[in-house]
Amino acid sequence: MSQTRELVVLLADDGSVIGDADKATVHGPDTPLHLAFSCHVSNGDGELLVTRRALGKRTWPGVWTNSFCGHPAPGEVLEEAVARRALEELGVTLLDLVPALPDFRYLATDAAGVVENEICPVFTARTLDPVLPDPDEVAEFRWVDPIRLTAAVDAVPWAFSPWLTLQLPALAAARA
Repeated sequence: MSQTRELVVLLADDGSVIGDADKATVHGPDTPLHLAFSCHVSNGDGELLVTRRALGKRTWPGVWTNSFCGHPAPGEVLEEAVARRALEELGVTLLDLVPALPDFRYLATDAAGVVENEICPVFTARTLDPVLPDPDEVAEFRWVDPIRLTAAVDAVPWAFSPWLTLQLPALAAARA
């Protein structure tokens, strides 16, 4: 069975689209700027869903992160990409999907030298569904109190993805 090629959207420094590339070729030591997204999902009790990245992930394997991330396909509407990825990675449908940090951008290098270089709009959403994670993407998950999550990230930032450590204070500032 052949695998389908996943394309990511390449961006100029000003955020304009300049092309696309195979996802398998863009995450390395010289990662070009590309479009991604992150989503923070809450439940009916106000808890946030955090996931631990599967150990087989190329970037930041085994670290705790936001609910899920992904890349829109070329021409795909960002909100549709977020909804698609929620279903694929976590088996959940989203309610109240909102762009919380539409201009979030980061550059980070993991311990293996793989670089993330992304314009990565951050969304918030809710779900009422049970989480059914794809084991190729998610090693484990927890519903957590947002205040306790912030305290944990402050105490041991190395245990979390760099984008989560940057997004949490930016989300708090955006809500203030």
